[in-house]
Amino acid sequence: MDLKEIQNLIKFVAKSGASEVKLEMDDIKITIRTGSESDTTIVQQIPMQAAPMAQQMPVQVAAPAAETPATPAVASEDSKYITIKSPIIGTFYRKPSPDKPVFVEVGTEIKEGDVLCVIEAMKLFNEIESEVSGKIVKVLVDDSSPVEFDQPLFLVDPS
Repeated sequence: MDLKEIQNLIKFVAKSGASEVKLEMDDIKITIRTGSESDTTIVQQIPMQAAPMAQQMPVQVAAPAAETPATPAVASEDSKYITIKSPIIGTFYRKPSPDKPVFVEVGTEIKEGDVLCVIEAMKLFNEIESEVSGKIVKVLVDDSSPVEFDQPLFLVDPS
């Protein structure tokens, strides 16, 4: 199945109104889930011996998200900390490049608009900016780790 056929399948599923479609053919397994009109996810799983490296990675097709700010959410009702979550799936990086210092450390004072990290998604490096001011209390993800949509990245003390 080539990229054009996958794109046509995504469009068909989006128009049909189905919330999830699974397709299995030989060594390819595709699941398409639609959570909203602009959010469609495809997961393609191929056995190691049958596929090149690039095809084993999950693929997300969504509205363009270059430099989408992180979504803050309260960690719990009793907690005074705010959890900053990943707005996209990809690979989490604490530094702009391997030879540069990290964007933020535990104890760093941040303000709205400060870059906290970058998330690489489909060869694009998306700067994740803070939507809150405060102090970084905890970094919840290791550098160079894969992250999912809505996964907690940082705990921030807003006081």
